Amino acid sequence: MASLKDTAINHEQKSKVNNIADLQSVSTDLEVKEDTEAEFPYQYVEIEEIRYRIPSSVLSNLKAILEENKELKKFKVKKTGEGMDTRYTVIPLA
Repeated sequence: MASLKDTAINHEQKSKVNNIADLQSVSTDLEVKEDTEAEFPYQYVEIEEIRYRIPSSVLSNLKAILEENKELKKFKVKKTGEGMDTRYTVIPLA
């Protein structure tokens, strides 16, 4: 068992996962993957070997939009707030 000091010195931060709201636009044809081994499992898309997490509220909003417009090809996600007050708005583009 290592001490707290030794653990801190040897600590390597796990790779940071970006958010889908960081992208200028998102194709509805991207493959969704799931990281089930993370401390908090999440769904994501991968672009140029960079992971972008997809919050479940984005999927819910996108589902509602796709029910009205099955031909949607691209959308954008706007993120507002911080922490527990974070809100996502899905904006259809094309």
